[in-house]
Amino acid sequence: MSDMTLLEKEEDIEKATRALKAMAHPLRLKILCALKNDELPVLEIVKQVGSSQSNISQHIDILRTKDIVESRRDGNKILCKVKDAKILKLVANMQAVFCTADDI
Repeated sequence: MSDMTLLEKEEDIEKATRALKAMAHPLRLKILCALKNDELPVLEIVKQVGSSQSNISQHIDILRTKDIVESRRDGNKILCKVKDAKILKLVANMQAVFCTADDI
């Protein structure tokens, strides 16, 4: 195994650790679940997650700072999406484990 492979794996581990720490909050996880299928305006995220716009915006900022979510302006809307497909896969796996019909 080359040093480069170890370095790449270490970077992946660091990225996963940062992502999991950022996701380890109920509202941020709900935001990521809302964004699992598409780019959404902040007001739609607020509607789906069920908190105040200022609170949701603060949590989106944290996710953006941690390089998990990116946003762009489209007219008077701010659109957000998950930046990395691996995060979407992680969210989908968590939903499959924790949100199955068997648990109800």
